[in-house]
Amino acid sequence: MKKLLILILIYAITSNAQNISIYPYLQNATSNSITIMWECENCASSVLEWGNSPSLGNMVYPSTNIISSSALLHLAEINQLSPNTKYYYRVKTETDTTSLYTFITQSNSSDEVAINIIAMSDMQQDSNFPNKFKEINSAIIDYFNQNYFGDLNESLSMVLIPGDLVSSGNNYYHWKDHFFSQSKELFSSVPFYPVLGNHEENSHLYFKYMDLPKNGTLGYEEHWWYKDNSNVRIIGLNSNYQFRIPEQLNWLDSILDLTISNDKIDFVFTQLHHPHHSELWTPGNTNFTGEVISLLEEFTETSKKPSIHFYGHTHGYSRGESRDHEHLMINVATAGGAIDYWGDWPQQDYEEYSISEDEWGYVLVQVIAGDEPKFVLKRLSLGDAYNSKYNQIVDSIEVRLNNSNPEKPICIFPNSIDSVNGNSVVFNSSPFIDDVDEHGGSHWQVSSSCDDFISPIIDKWVQHQNIFNDEIIDNTNNLTSHNFIGFQPNKSYCWRIRYRDKSLKWSDWSDATIFNTDNNQIELKISPNPIVDESILSIPYYSSSTVKIFNIEGKLIKTFINPNDSIIKLNNLDFLPGTYILKVFSNHKYDSQIKFTVI
Repeated sequence: MKKLLILILIYAITSNAQNISIYPYLQNATSNSITIMWECENCASSVLEWGNSPSLGNMVYPSTNIISSSALLHLAEINQLSPNTKYYYRVKTETDTTSLYTFITQSNSSDEVAINIIAMSDMQQDSNFPNKFKEINSAIIDYFNQNYFGDLNESLSMVLIPGDLVSSGNNYYHWKDHFFSQSKELFSSVPFYPVLGNHEENSHLYFKYMDLPKNGTLGYEEHWWYKDNSNVRIIGLNSNYQFRIPEQLNWLDSILDLTISNDKIDFVFTQLHHPHHSELWTPGNTNFTGEVISLLEEFTETSKKPSIHFYGHTHGYSRGESRDHEHLMINVATAGGAIDYWGDWPQQDYEEYSISEDEWGYVLVQVIAGDEPKFVLKRLSLGDAYNSKYNQIVDSIEVRLNNSNPEKPICIFPNSIDSVNGNSVVFNSSPFIDDVDEHGGSHWQVSSSCDDFISPIIDKWVQHQNIFNDEIIDNTNNLTSHNFIGFQPNKSYCWRIRYRDKSLKWSDWSDATIFNTDNNQIELKISPNPIVDESILSIPYYSSSTVKIFNIEGKLIKTFINPNDSIIKLNNLDFLPGTYILKVFSNHKYDSQIKFTVI
């Protein structure tokens, strides 16, 4: 009997111990305050102990929020703190005491300190790799331990998450076991700031578990918000379909207007879940994000402050840039969700993107303030199921606020003394010259008049690299020499070129230069023909043209309207095997045709 009572007592003690179900995590940090949240099961009381030394000395009794019949969420806000200061804390319940943790308050913006930011998304659990999010968190901690001195939060300021934290926002255990359990070592030390993805399902649990800035539109608090850290303004948006509304865009526009004249802010980083263009998964494309990009581009053009938008939804990494603005578009997935591999979905190679990788990983942004503000963005890869990597830097870019322009290029060939065969013309320009940066891209325009480049016949932008579908295309040697085909015979044209450095700054346009074509007739050509895999269609440049492809029975199969390019790729996957007729129309009038076969 005595042994039985002892066993019952031991069972009672152990069954009630460790009743903290979600360990403390940090939210909504400022220079003088922070929010600490945790959850416990079957606990009657809980307290936060904190102080500026391990001896603590202060207590905060939290507010509570019922999550379930047994789970109680706690929120403790600490105020009147000092900027850029380390504090210690722990949580105590009747039966459980956590380890001693630390947090560091933000600095005052006037201090202009350097900060590091992690951005990652789409960590909803993949059943084939259920602990991948934990591996990502461990990789982040390892990276900072190996590359920085001191505690993690002395070098990492915040984590951004553009959506899909869990598979189902209404499933309590997804939050408890899939998200918080796998991230407790990171988020007990560094605050994180998410936005809603489609998998959050606009759930009440998301809004219970998060404490975000409440400075969005009245009635939409925590759906969209902003906060400042050092010289960066962070903006969080909700791109889910029911919130793609004018109220959100108007709010964003107003915040960006205020940021233009704020001399403490050098950069704007925005996060939202859905992409505008997705190379790895085109069904995820969202016009709303295109509207957001337009506002950010307008802001950057007016303020001369570079901007980024981070997103997810597609499970892989991509980096693109706006052609005419210092704006980056970065897919920071996937931090755990199933990878969207090449060949699995509809995919497209977009002009604005220079790299896409199907992989796990995260993004680090190192931000410098002061007299020469800049940021360095790095992609750290953990590979995929077939090719393991660990914190391998697969991409990086540096963007400076005070970046100088590359030298204005010179058009070398063709020029006014040249009469060229319009079927194929190699345009040559002067070498790229810049005081710091390498050649990042070139932009050619060809017009029928040197006085009008508003609607050019050729409007071609080539970046220094294009990594797509595991193929690396190095365009370095094509940025000062490029082949264009399809000019009409016996005609005058005018061309110009500008250069971009790898930090997103364009040169001035070159002086416009006239050239003439000889009397060689244009060739309409498909090579190779028949099409086995992919062929190139070369057509003349027209101010208004349409290409129509018909099958042998005369049924219209495909149409290209104003392709604005003399080269069109034809892929055998777009056609059934057979014979086709391709017809070219100029100004709505039939011009020429060619027959081709698909095998």
